[in-house]
Amino acid sequence: MTLEELAVGSAAVVTTVGGQGALRKRLLDMGLTPKVTVSVRKIAPMGDPIELTLRGYTLTIRREEARKIEVRPL
Repeated sequence: MTLEELAVGSAAVVTTVGGQGALRKRLLDMGLTPKVTVSVRKIAPMGDPIELTLRGYTLTIRREEARKIEVRPL
Protein backbone atom coordinates (compact mmCIF):
# COMPACT_ATOMS: atom_id res chain seq x y z
CA MET A 1 0.00 0.00 0.00
CA THR A 2 1.25 3.51 -0.73
CA LEU A 3 0.91 6.69 1.28
CA GLU A 4 -1.36 8.08 -1.45
CA GLU A 5 -3.97 5.38 -0.69
CA LEU A 6 -4.43 6.28 3.01
CA ALA A 7 -7.68 7.97 4.00
CA VAL A 8 -7.92 11.14 6.08
CA GLY A 9 -7.40 10.31 9.75
CA SER A 10 -5.55 7.06 9.00
CA ALA A 11 -2.11 6.29 10.36
CA ALA A 12 0.61 4.02 8.99
CA VAL A 13 4.27 3.11 9.35
CA VAL A 14 6.62 3.84 6.45
CA THR A 15 8.21 0.63 5.14
CA THR A 16 10.17 1.83 2.10
CA VAL A 17 10.87 5.13 0.37
CA GLY A 18 11.09 4.85 -3.41
CA GLY A 19 12.14 7.34 -6.03
CA GLN A 20 15.57 8.10 -7.33
CA GLY A 21 18.30 10.63 -6.80
CA ALA A 22 17.30 14.06 -5.55
CA LEU A 23 13.63 13.16 -5.02
CA ARG A 24 14.43 10.23 -2.73
CA LYS A 25 17.00 12.26 -0.82
CA ARG A 26 14.50 15.10 -0.34
CA LEU A 27 11.82 12.72 0.99
CA LEU A 28 14.31 11.20 3.44
CA ASP A 29 15.54 14.66 4.52
CA MET A 30 11.94 15.69 5.27
CA GLY A 31 11.71 12.83 7.78
CA LEU A 32 9.93 10.22 5.69
CA THR A 33 12.24 7.40 6.69
CA PRO A 34 11.44 3.72 7.25
CA LYS A 35 9.78 2.89 10.59
CA VAL A 36 8.38 6.40 11.13
CA THR A 37 4.64 6.72 11.87
CA VAL A 38 2.67 9.11 9.66
CA SER A 39 -0.97 10.13 9.68
CA VAL A 40 -3.00 11.82 6.97
CA ARG A 41 -4.35 15.08 8.33
CA LYS A 42 -6.02 16.60 5.25
CA ILE A 43 -6.34 16.18 1.52
CA ALA A 44 -6.88 19.26 -0.65
CA PRO A 45 -10.29 19.57 -2.36
CA MET A 46 -8.87 18.67 -5.77
CA GLY A 47 -6.94 15.75 -4.21
CA ASP A 48 -3.48 17.31 -4.34
CA PRO A 49 -1.50 17.98 -2.08
CA ILE A 50 -1.76 15.75 1.00
CA GLU A 51 -1.07 17.10 4.49
CA LEU A 52 0.68 14.65 6.83
CA THR A 53 1.66 14.68 10.48
CA LEU A 54 4.92 12.98 11.46
CA ARG A 55 7.69 13.46 14.04
CA GLY A 56 5.72 16.27 15.72
CA TYR A 57 5.30 18.49 12.66
CA THR A 58 3.06 18.89 9.61
CA LEU A 59 4.32 18.12 6.12
CA THR A 60 2.59 18.68 2.79
CA ILE A 61 3.56 16.55 -0.21
CA ARG A 62 2.18 15.96 -3.70
CA ARG A 63 0.27 12.80 -4.59
CA GLU A 64 3.00 11.95 -7.09
CA GLU A 65 5.53 11.87 -4.23
CA ALA A 66 3.15 9.95 -1.94
CA ARG A 67 2.92 7.18 -4.57
CA LYS A 68 6.61 6.44 -4.05
CA ILE A 69 6.27 5.78 -0.30
CA GLU A 70 5.24 2.28 0.78
CA VAL A 71 3.40 2.05 4.13
CA ARG A 72 1.86 -0.53 6.46
CA PRO A 73 -1.43 0.61 8.04
CA LEU A 74 -1.70 0.61 11.84
